Amino acid sequence: MARMRADYSNRSLSCSKPKSTWLENAVASVTRCVMARRFPSMYLTMFVGALSIGSADARSRSPQDSNLLTPIVNAAPTLTPFQHVRFCLRYPSDCKSNPAENDHIDLDAETSELLKRVNHSVNMSIIPTRKSYGRNLGDGWTIAPDMGDCNDYAVTKRHKLIEKGLPSKALRLAVVRTASGIGHLVLVVVTKKGDIVMDDLTEVIRPWQSTDYDWLKIQSATDSKFWHEIKRPAVRRSVSQADRWVRLADR
Repeated sequence: MARMRADYSNRSLSCSKPKSTWLENAVASVTRCVMARRFPSMYLTMFVGALSIGSADARSRSPQDSNLLTPIVNAAPTLTPFQHVRFCLRYPSDCKSNPAENDHIDLDAETSELLKRVNHSVNMSIIPTRKSYGRNLGDGWTIAPDMGDCNDYAVTKRHKLIEKGLPSKALRLAVVRTASGIGHLVLVVVTKKGDIVMDDLTEVIRPWQSTDYDWLKIQSATDSKFWHEIKRPAVRRSVSQADRWVRLADR
């Protein structure tokens, strides 16, 4: 049985400015975590088009906008975040893999509503705070804590969606780096229409390429205990009307 390699470099997490170099942050797992912001509920109404599949906007996309539906592509296997190893020991049922499951979901109206509801409820139920992942190992990724950081938001959303019957293979945690160089954890939902992101920094669920993040590594679809680097897109995405609205929401 293959041993799972862990990225021990993320023992220390904080929401402060990175002290290590950008290269160290790139090869590490979540080394810092961004504090959550709250957006008014009206954004959900304003940007529902970003999630709507088969809408007039989708039908009128130019050929360049079609790359928004390009899925995340795995590159080489990489180190599993150390805190995810600890998480799997604490919550083994959340780290099980079922080969018979689908690795994507249909993004119909019912599922879209479920995703928005879970994203909103988790974002509102956890009070954002900094956590110290020090040598005493007192802190770890936790499902549904009263107070938590981006890691807790992401694993809680994944847990709740699995409870609602969505396949775990289509719910993949991902490590990204923000424009300010801070490590961050999000949940990627793999759909037949593209990969979308559930994020504690926004109420808007959007295509992964509509974010300003640098995508570093992602949970394996075949075995949730393992992780892969993310292949960088060869061509920078174009900015569609939906993207421009999303950018306005994030200001």
